[in-house]
Order: sequence, then C-alpha cells, then structure tokens
Amino acid sequence: MTVEYIRYRIGDPERRAAFEKAYAAAAEHLYAAPQCLGYELAHGVEEPERFVLRIEWTSVHDHEHGFREGPHFRPFFAEIRPFVDDIEEMKHYERILVVSKGRA
Repeated sequence: MTVEYIRYRIGDPERRAAFEKAYAAAAEHLYAAPQCLGYELAHGVEEPERFVLRIEWTSVHDHEHGFREGPHFRPFFAEIRPFVDDIEEMKHYERILVVSKGRA
C-alpha cells in the first residue's frame, strides 16, 4: 500500500468553500476506483488556507496507471481541476509505523 499526500493552499475563503464542494463531488470517483483503499481531506486549524488530502492506493503503479488510465480519473479530475494550481506538494509515501488506539 502507498499513501499519497496532496497539500493545497487556498487563500480566498469563497474558493475554500468551492474546493470542499468539489472534493465532495470528486470523492465518489475515488470511492468507485478499485485502486483507492481510502481517503481523507483535512482542513488546517491554525492556517485555514491549508488543506491536506490523504489517499491510500494499492500501489504507486496502480495509482498512476490503473486509476489515471481508468474510467474514474477523468470525472474525478474534472471536479478538482480549478484547484490544481493551488497544490504545493503531491507525493507518494510508504508507511513505516502505524499506531491506532481505536479512536475516531
């Protein structure tokens, strides 16, 4: 499994609201993609202009070839396209240590 982090910086509060709506619509395409194991979008507390999207993929290859070349990418990308220039980082990571105490 691979974790992708996409960090956004969106200064305008109206664009932030539009961004959240766009990802709510785009999420159905992530959910439908078999290469996507899970995802979450987090909003900065101290810096409200910052967002982090975390997506768990079956592998980097499955993300870059299976998802991006499959039927779910185009409708996903159509929803989030207006915010691509707001991306500060988009990278894949491998998990090393996971600790969970069973809390939400």
